[in-house]
Amino acid sequence: MTVPAFEEYVPAIDCTCAGCAVQRRTAAAALPTRQGGHPAAHGARRALVLATAAGVVLSAGLAEAATAVADPAPVTDPALVTDPGPDSPQGGPGPLQGAGASGPSASQASTSTLRKTTRAEIINRAKKWVTAQVPYSMSKYWSDGYRQDCSGYVSMAWDLAGNEWTGSLASYGTRIAREDLQPGDILLFHNPADPAKGSHVTIFDGWTDSAHTHYTAYEQTTPHTRKQTTPMAYWSNSGSYVAYRYKGLSTGTGGSGSTTKFPGAGKFGPGANNAYVTQLGKLLVARGGKRFYKVGPGPAWGSADRQATAAFQKAQGWKGKEADGIPGPDTWRLLTTGTGRDIPAAGGTGQGGSTGVPAFPGRGYFRSGQSSSHVDKLGKQLVRKGYGKYYVSGPGPRWTEADRRNVEAFQKAQGWRGAEADGYPGPETWRRLFA
Repeated sequence: MTVPAFEEYVPAIDCTCAGCAVQRRTAAAALPTRQGGHPAAHGARRALVLATAAGVVLSAGLAEAATAVADPAPVTDPALVTDPGPDSPQGGPGPLQGAGASGPSASQASTSTLRKTTRAEIINRAKKWVTAQVPYSMSKYWSDGYRQDCSGYVSMAWDLAGNEWTGSLASYGTRIAREDLQPGDILLFHNPADPAKGSHVTIFDGWTDSAHTHYTAYEQTTPHTRKQTTPMAYWSNSGSYVAYRYKGLSTGTGGSGSTTKFPGAGKFGPGANNAYVTQLGKLLVARGGKRFYKVGPGPAWGSADRQATAAFQKAQGWKGKEADGIPGPDTWRLLTTGTGRDIPAAGGTGQGGSTGVPAFPGRGYFRSGQSSSHVDKLGKQLVRKGYGKYYVSGPGPRWTEADRRNVEAFQKAQGWRGAEADGYPGPETWRRLFA
């Protein structure tokens, strides 16, 4: 049979063998800097080719072994990338620059000597750039010495010794399942075939809904650093993002960076008496629940624990069984990591302490054929906010296409795209609209 003499080979993104590692570095060096290649690269791009021996027939055993992949790599074929996502070209690995430069360069740093840090410290560093509104740049460096692109931002948050890029950050982390994500972990998409097309990385800060479809992301993108509710894993190329946890993470059990595992629902509820109930009460007091406790918190479960827990759950926008006053894994994670919304002050009906946001009634009210006071209230608030241009008459209690288009305009004004801007209000759309 006839076999091709040459074929282009792209090594898997997470393969750790020496051959793939060498080929990834060679491929990166062959790309011009403006396309995300190593900045020290010069000359024309050199294609990686592997000569195949014509006429050699592989044995059935070898063919089977070659096709057996236990954990397939993310999709990186440029032809399958329908939306390039953020415009985030980046530089390659390099040392810190400017006043913040210290320690070994990225090329000298070893992953075996990683600086220890906690989840709380990672998030606190990420917040500093958000507060400073650091402008996006692949060639400039912030006062702390880190490059002002997406990978430089993660290098800073993880306190790495130098500036890494999306093609090298994975070596500083351990791959984890998305359902195991915790604050300070990252979601990474590296496209080795064309690093400038879609490659990006975000910092995970916590789930924003119990279904785990959206999360709070810290990211460095144009025009500047931002913190924003983001669909899992990103607006585009979602299936290609891989979750990683920093290898140098300290596993302490105290503070807002706590990694304490959920002890189980059996530790809470009527009759429970243990240290976890005390810990729960202290966490709830710190998040605005002090008024529920006349005495304590203490190890014996009481109505104060249930009421404070329910108030915290409702502050997240949860309803029904999700806000029954018994902590589950999501409630516990938000409390021990210091994320989520605080319990509003007494008399407050909103989320995160707001006293003017009515409770979200549910998605079912905002569908074709539905008619209720909630639709009327939504429409009037859209008009107040300046998003009523599609109303020819009204608004009114019956849901119409005009309502949907006005909601869509409001959602797009928040910077949302795709399913996040479909024109149908959810809890976050409702909260922002009435805030």
